[in-house]
Amino acid sequence: MSIKLKTAKVIKDRDDVVILLNDGESDESLLTNEAEQRYFQRKRKDKKELIAINQYQRWVLFVTSVTEDFPEYTLEAYRKKGASLYGKLKQEGVKKIKISGGSADHTLALAEGLLLAAYTFSSYRKDLKESAASDLKEVSIVHTEISSREVHELDNIIQGTCLARDLVNEPVISLNAEQLSKAFKKAGKDSGFKVEVLDKPKIKSLKMGGLLGVNAGSKDPPTFNILEYKPENAINQQPYVIVGKGVTYDTGGLSLKPSTSMDTMKSDMGGSAAVIGTMVAVAKNKLPIHLIGLVPATDNRPGGNAIVPGDVITISDGTTVEVLNTDAEGRLILADALVFAKKYKPALVIDLATLTGAAAVAIGKEGMVMMGNASDEYKDQLKQAGEESYERLVEFPLWKEYRSYLKSDIADLKNIGGRMAGAITAGVFLKHFTDYEWMHLDIAGVAFLDSPDGYRGKNGTGAGVRLLYHFFKKLAQ
Repeated sequence: MSIKLKTAKVIKDRDDVVILLNDGESDESLLTNEAEQRYFQRKRKDKKELIAINQYQRWVLFVTSVTEDFPEYTLEAYRKKGASLYGKLKQEGVKKIKISGGSADHTLALAEGLLLAAYTFSSYRKDLKESAASDLKEVSIVHTEISSREVHELDNIIQGTCLARDLVNEPVISLNAEQLSKAFKKAGKDSGFKVEVLDKPKIKSLKMGGLLGVNAGSKDPPTFNILEYKPENAINQQPYVIVGKGVTYDTGGLSLKPSTSMDTMKSDMGGSAAVIGTMVAVAKNKLPIHLIGLVPATDNRPGGNAIVPGDVITISDGTTVEVLNTDAEGRLILADALVFAKKYKPALVIDLATLTGAAAVAIGKEGMVMMGNASDEYKDQLKQAGEESYERLVEFPLWKEYRSYLKSDIADLKNIGGRMAGAITAGVFLKHFTDYEWMHLDIAGVAFLDSPDGYRGKNGTGAGVRLLYHFFKKLAQ
């Protein structure tokens, strides 16, 4: 993220400034004449959300207040106002802006939306690189109730989210499994956590048949990535573990996807991106928790000795799986990671994956599907974090009857359960490989968007990073 976020103490005469207005407030102290005052009052009466006044030597922009039925809706409204504000600042070529007024949480939400809306993936577009010179460079918050620590914390969360977006947006030609591991190592070095990468021979020695099976059709080797942040003041004796699906590209394998469903499949590693973004935010903000990230990584292609529908593979715990659809590959590599997580005796495991189209169909881009066997306390805390970050969660059941959907005639399990309850049977499959408190987040509907959505933008969204950071912060308190 190229925009510098910081605090400031004063607003000077020539500073471009944004003023948040509270309910009923009419702050006209920065208006210089009657014409500006009349214009301001007229726009207030018209209920304009953003009132922009050009004083020639600077811009003064007023953000009118909003109150929704629930606090989380209000914060989201301010994030969206931040996205609209960024559009105006970009249009006018404003390079530095100071934000003041309003309550502390509303101001931070506005800044969050503004900065996330400012994200661009410009690696392959000459016009975006050239226009970057005129983009916003600095955002300063002038607020007596907001500390530099809070601003620094927000900045690190945004950095983690934008890193996740970068990785999701990167095409597989420059981000295969080994290159993804290099990105993890760089992030670990920059942010302060350890990264260990297991290569193909080590993966074979661990008998990770799910990861090796999916990788069999690829010319590029798989990797298994272990990320660990363990500060001396960690409050948890047993680590929290987050697991991310790292399918760097998914053709569907021999169960080949149609072309219209394949062109965005560089995003099928959105779960792994959420893991690395969360690790960055947690480590940079020095949360006092022991956190481990696990990412099995490979692409899914139909070449070489690719597994075929009807094959039987063996997961690292000895479970045999009849593969009836090679496009249901994410659960195969996650199975090996969930088995590997057992060695840590974790307090809680959360996996994130762009796992099923069924989840996206069920709730769209408005939230994530959640299921698992964790305690109600963990579930409630996770749902609350989802409300606070507006990365909301909808819990699906794991009723025992769904197990019958995965019965195979020739193996312990089959990897698909049929057309009905597709998101749930994927979760039931994963549950088989757990013996600890565990939650599964299917982020298929939110990890990659085909049209702009406010501060989430278009393409990779970094979904999961802000949710998990809020969750772990609460656990650390």
